[in-house]
Amino acid sequence: MLYLLEDDSSIREFVAYALRSRGYEVEGFALPSEFWAAMEKRQPRLLLLDIMLPEESGLDILRRLRADPNTRRLPVILLTAMGTEYDKVVGLDAGADDYLPKPFGILELLSRVQALLRRAEPDQPAEEYRLGDLYVCPPKHQVKVAGTPVELTVKEFSLLCLLLENPGVVFTRDQLLDHVWGYAYDGESRTVDVHIRTLRQKLGPCGNIIETVRGLGYRLAPRA
Repeated sequence: MLYLLEDDSSIREFVAYALRSRGYEVEGFALPSEFWAAMEKRQPRLLLLDIMLPEESGLDILRRLRADPNTRRLPVILLTAMGTEYDKVVGLDAGADDYLPKPFGILELLSRVQALLRRAEPDQPAEEYRLGDLYVCPPKHQVKVAGTPVELTVKEFSLLCLLLENPGVVFTRDQLLDHVWGYAYDGESRTVDVHIRTLRQKLGPCGNIIETVRGLGYRLAPRA
């Protein structure tokens, strides 16, 4: 089940129709109150969320979801007419896993939904990783720094695991977009930089394991 919270009926109906045509079960809502009522009964696999809504803004809804242990890992794609770089950074910092400005192509939307669902539900568990004070358990989506749990978004967690799985390998921004986002990304590589920055901040003293390779991209810092 996918949830779509969008107050514009034409956009809501069009997106829901496109997703259903690909075999997804979709429930659309015009009001945040309707969405919250549905969340009490059933949680979706993914949420498509508009920002400018009546009753409550999409960013406030996103922050509430991320503050709740039961929904903090729910994959969320923001759909919004607010498409400046600043707006994207605000949305990603609030916990969005992806950000799609309006007007958007339906094929791109479907690709992003498929990619995010695929990465949110990995079918092959990986091993545990321990680097100094950092502990990562991919099957449990668990990250700890010096024994303290750290909450990451789906994209942040995928980036971290990709680097851990390939120690010393330098990934360009385009390669990271392809591996983690899972589609031919048409937008700015700034998306990767924003996610790496927030990931480093959340990892605190362990954030320096992610090394910037000037002119190339990022890698897991070589161990001394």
